[in-house]
Amino acid sequence: MCGIAGSVSWEGLANQSRRVQQTAAMVEAVAHRGPDDQRTVQSGTAVLGAARLAIRGLQDGAQPIVHVGSGVVAVCNGEIDNHHELKAFVAAYGRATIARNDVAVIPDLYELLGPECVQRLKGPFALAIWDLARQQLLLARDRTGERPLFYAADERGVIFASEVAALVVALSRPLPRDTEGIHDYLQRGYFGAPRSPFRHIRKVRPAEVVLFRRHTAESRRYWRWNLPARPKQRAESNTFDAVFRGAVRRQSEVDVPYGVFLSGGIDSSLVAAVLRSLRPEYPLTAYTLRFHEPSFDEGGFAQQVAGMLRIPCETVWVEADDFPRELADLIAHTGEPLADPAWIPSALLARRASQDVKITLVGEGGDELFGGYPTYLGAQVSGGYARLPRILRTALRHVVKRWPPSQKKMTLMFLFKKFVDGAELEGMARHLLWTASIDPALLERLDVKPVSPQIEHRHEDETLLDALQRYDLENTLAEGLLTKADRAGMRSAIELRAPFLDPDVMEFAAQLPVTERVKGVTTKVFLKRYALRYLPKAIVHRKKRGLSVPLTAWLRGPLYDWAQEQLKNSLLDDVGVRRSEAMVLLEEHRQLRNDYARPLWTLLVLSEWMNWAKSRDLVSGAAGNPARS
Repeated sequence: MCGIAGSVSWEGLANQSRRVQQTAAMVEAVAHRGPDDQRTVQSGTAVLGAARLAIRGLQDGAQPIVHVGSGVVAVCNGEIDNHHELKAFVAAYGRATIARNDVAVIPDLYELLGPECVQRLKGPFALAIWDLARQQLLLARDRTGERPLFYAADERGVIFASEVAALVVALSRPLPRDTEGIHDYLQRGYFGAPRSPFRHIRKVRPAEVVLFRRHTAESRRYWRWNLPARPKQRAESNTFDAVFRGAVRRQSEVDVPYGVFLSGGIDSSLVAAVLRSLRPEYPLTAYTLRFHEPSFDEGGFAQQVAGMLRIPCETVWVEADDFPRELADLIAHTGEPLADPAWIPSALLARRASQDVKITLVGEGGDELFGGYPTYLGAQVSGGYARLPRILRTALRHVVKRWPPSQKKMTLMFLFKKFVDGAELEGMARHLLWTASIDPALLERLDVKPVSPQIEHRHEDETLLDALQRYDLENTLAEGLLTKADRAGMRSAIELRAPFLDPDVMEFAAQLPVTERVKGVTTKVFLKRYALRYLPKAIVHRKKRGLSVPLTAWLRGPLYDWAQEQLKNSLLDDVGVRRSEAMVLLEEHRQLRNDYARPLWTLLVLSEWMNWAKSRDLVSGAAGNPARS
């Protein structure tokens, strides 16, 4: 794992010394991602740099990597899990990769295959390859977007970095905001690639290659999780066991201490159980979060699983007072807003784990791949609800909407309210409403125009569940949950690895029939059946809760004054948010007239980001040129 950065000029060597300084400054800005070593390399009109977190090949893993024969320069943020296989492949062509570290094989692979080399890579990665002879720069991200990569380009050149906050170091100021992108953030709670908060800063999409040459830029996606194209078959647990154990084994074959994040849910518990089975003698430690509010606290389940597996379990208690301070710190280091409240607890957990380990294995991806979200159940039963007599549906809606809000976590009535709000909409529109950070009705109150998301038409043989899972994998997971995991972990220089996102695991999941994913009122049908090999029934079949934060109560109590000040921020006017209505939402929430915790948090994060951008003279409302000074 690393932070990477670089600059390529199409104008020759003029101002090269300044480019060296700018790249060095960007590398310094991502040093929290890679505290073990920082270096830059010049190659013609390009300067590439990396801040390294040493995971594999501790003694010979320096970056940037310069290919001796061709002069190709590569930097990579991430891990190449199949590096042994790839080294054997290039060796068959007479190209011996001597270094033990995993990313050293990338230049040789590029020399053999060109830009198509990224299709051979397994693991989380964001990389840049500068080809001096061909005068071209390649940027690419892994299949699901586990690792980030941003860039800005114009007719004079390209700059790139792992985080927005690093990239702005090398850009002229002020920077025009992407107001439409910010409105999309208000709806979804994250910035979907290629958007960022700034108009001229773009994000490489998951599974995308962007190839820059003088006067041209080409991009293409090299992989999609295409469920309809995979032949469906009844899944065999023995087959999946070999696949999943292989993924966990590869991700734990590292040269540094590692642990596991444990929530007590099926996904992280299964990762921990398989890891313990593979490495019974390894001094593994689990890390879990605790809340004083009982309905939000899953620490007891995590400790139960840890005890069963004979793994010591370290706990981190989360307090309301952590949120203002930690939010400001995370935004300052990343340069982007993210509306997932779990960002804060995840960062606290990573900070604690970083005292002992450099890697933790996590359960991200299990819900998207195997059909675990309650919204998937809602999609399955909405057809039946729509066939009820209108008078009955109206009566049910009236009863549900009048039910008073609760401060407990994910109550049945909360789910009923979400269900009736969108039950009569078309499938994908319903899903987007159910998962919105701020729904269209509230956006209208805030005077924000909803942004129509770019949704692909369903393939002729694609079921609704297929479409929802693919959307969640490519959007909610890639741009929301994995952004949270990456930024939270790398703030403390700890790498989070997700075995469920191993390509072989994803290919297996794509072959599952609908009934092996969701059947009746049961989610994750196959995965739960498989998990019984390793976990007790009480853990496998307990009610899904997920990592949630008691913001509903905190915004009525310990965080109320802070929230009030944040919503008074006049900078919100600059992006078209009606502050007076935001204050009304806060008061309605405080008076228990409704539960607006999620929309309010989305606004509060945006306000904090606006404060950060203003403090660095970054924001501008007018269109501008991303030219570097």
